[in-house]
Amino acid sequence: MSLRIIAGQWRGRKLVAPVGDATRPTADRTRETLFSMLVSRIGDFEGLTVADLFAGSGALGLEALSRGAASCLFVEQDAPALRALRSNIANLHAQPQSEVRAGSVLAMGPAKTPLDLILLDPPYGTGAGQVALDKLNRLGWIGPATWISLETGYDEVPQVKGLEALADRKVGKARLTLFRLAA
Repeated sequence: MSLRIIAGQWRGRKLVAPVGDATRPTADRTRETLFSMLVSRIGDFEGLTVADLFAGSGALGLEALSRGAASCLFVEQDAPALRALRSNIANLHAQPQSEVRAGSVLAMGPAKTPLDLILLDPPYGTGAGQVALDKLNRLGWIGPATWISLETGYDEVPQVKGLEALADRKVGKARLTLFRLAA
């Protein structure tokens, strides 16, 4: 699968996808839909603090950085995916804005401060995204201003205690759900 940055300073730049079939990169069309959903709600990405969890190639977080996000925390545990992720960050010279944590999203400790945007693309059909969000909410990663995007299989309807689904769109085999803290 060929991956490219869709918009921003690195628009059109190619990304390396992880070798093997352990990860499933988000298709360009799905990413385009997701970012248009986010732009219509957030406005621009200038200065945002972002996390790309279950990062794979890092396409989601790098797209946010390309559009002006201040920083991105990438979390990934698969070795081939980590190699692709680090290669993509290096090729875009994005090291100053990037932090890579090799390990499970579920091993993340308490947050110093809530993030502006959390992007999750876990393996489909596992419920890993909902489990991670429940934990991240309890650990302070999610605040009243945080936007959350969770990609699941199109037939999954994710629900997370304490979070409210504000938008939901099916794109090909994927379902994109945007969450915020419940009022």
